[in-house]
Amino acid sequence: MSDFQLYFTLGLHHVLSFDGYDHILFLAMLALPYSFKEWRQVLLLATLFTVGHTMSLVLSVYDVVSVNSGPVEFLISLTIFVTALFNIFKPKSASGGFNAIALITLFFGIVHGLGFSHGFKMLVAGNKENTFLSLIEFTLGIEAAQLIAVLGVVLISMVATQGLKVNRRDWLLVVSAFVAGISLPLIIGNRFW
Repeated sequence: MSDFQLYFTLGLHHVLSFDGYDHILFLAMLALPYSFKEWRQVLLLATLFTVGHTMSLVLSVYDVVSVNSGPVEFLISLTIFVTALFNIFKPKSASGGFNAIALITLFFGIVHGLGFSHGFKMLVAGNKENTFLSLIEFTLGIEAAQLIAVLGVVLISMVATQGLKVNRRDWLLVVSAFVAGISLPLIIGNRFW
């Protein structure tokens, strides 16, 4: 297996595995308010999340930042909960507020990246001469996985709302409340104080 395949596959598995449930939950909450017609916005948000995630990995790998995992795991759970609450209390994807959502998504990507920064640093520790290339390959895997995840959410939403005729607002509220309910115990379980 080539280095590209290795790091790309690791990036895919980082998101599309049971260990990547935090990514999937966050991405689901991010994509849920959007319809299939708004797929460009969803892909842009997923890419901004990847950019933020990658920024954290770069800062960690090159020893610019080092963080305690306790507060970061708490913040990751909090990002999922906050995004779910946002969907519940502002259930319409407002294009006028897209810039704010984009900035928040970028910031949340940084938080999620900090959660894996130590693990990624250990992953590339034996490959110092190709660290940046490995980071790019890993990021491409993450981006591919996240695009698969958000498109999956948009397609499932389309089937529920158009195929099964579930009211769009009800779908958004029920799924967001469900994810908020899942993330609340994660927040409590990741207390760092």
